Amino acid sequence: MKKLLSILSMVLLATMLVLAGCSQGSSTTSETIDQDQSSTEEVATEASGPIAINQEIPDQEILSKGPDGESAVSAKTLELTEEEVQKIKEGNYKAAIVMHYAGNDWATAQIEGLKATFARMGIEVVAVTDAQFKAEKQVSDIETVLAKDPDIIVGIPVDPVSTASAFKKAADAGVKVVFMDNKPNNLEAGKDYVSVVSADNYGNGVQAAEIMAEELAGKGNIGVIYHDADYFVTKQRVEAFEKTITEKYPDIKIVERGGIVAPNDGEKVASGILTKKPNLDGMFVVWDVPAEGALAAARTAGRNDLVITTIDLGTTVAIDIASDGMIKGLGAQLPYDQGISEAILAGYGLLGKEAPAYVAVPALKVTPDNVLDSWKLVYSKEAPDTIQKAAK
Repeated sequence: MKKLLSILSMVLLATMLVLAGCSQGSSTTSETIDQDQSSTEEVATEASGPIAINQEIPDQEILSKGPDGESAVSAKTLELTEEEVQKIKEGNYKAAIVMHYAGNDWATAQIEGLKATFARMGIEVVAVTDAQFKAEKQVSDIETVLAKDPDIIVGIPVDPVSTASAFKKAADAGVKVVFMDNKPNNLEAGKDYVSVVSADNYGNGVQAAEIMAEELAGKGNIGVIYHDADYFVTKQRVEAFEKTITEKYPDIKIVERGGIVAPNDGEKVASGILTKKPNLDGMFVVWDVPAEGALAAARTAGRNDLVITTIDLGTTVAIDIASDGMIKGLGAQLPYDQGISEAILAGYGLLGKEAPAYVAVPALKVTPDNVLDSWKLVYSKEAPDTIQKAAK
């Protein structure tokens, strides 16, 4: 069976957060990633029984809408029964994971969730690719993947326009396609792809706004750093934050806005905002990597009293939250469980089981009081020593 490429435009490529701590990545081949995650697969293969995401995740209303305005179904409702898992195992299926970027905490956790769940389903992961935000490399990655003839593709279409024909071709060849966060234009759920799985990005934007309002006691002037790209996931975050502040906290004024194109633009944009508004009380940043830049800019400006909130629980922001720094809290995605959800939905596709068009994992509010417990929920493992020491 054939499947196709995720092509990115350079602006969207470099900017594409998708969410979470875009720290420096390595030039990873599928074989390198597979070796790194082998212990996860070995543990998962021993598990039996039905498959579902972590039911300890808080039950919350999903506020996000899908790419076509669909209402979200909570990932907590997804399940493969033991009998369904056994049936999938008998098919000896193969899967490929096509990442836009695989060098951050979010990507690592999502890959681990996918690989562990596929292992429980008896599905061989034949490739995990990292395009490093480069369109030409992703095209090459997909060509390599296609030669491995997988039955499933899980991937991120960064640019919904330029990837459409490629994913359509994969779907027409019979590949079961599951998307992370977004889907290409003019593709139809249930026909061209199984489902789209995302975090509740709108809900996380609301959480970041609530933390900001609490820290400012409902009054002050703030800045907003947004993602200057046509990407609906990051748009939802900023829309949710700004709408919550504007409608619920009239004494908090958004007095300055600045857009980032690339993840590392945060310090430059934050510095510009602080130069224009030196007495700013707070700043919202659309995800954690540019928030790290805003943190650096605030320190340079001597503004250690600035309140910063963001989205995505990466290592650096977690350390700052745990140590009661300027980043007072955030809304967190749950990428490990998002990976589990994507694998379950791939199973739905293989079984011909009806799947919701859009699935979201609930938002998670992270503050100094729960940062260690939140890390365990987000990544399905204990927080690193650096974060645990910062919390003491």
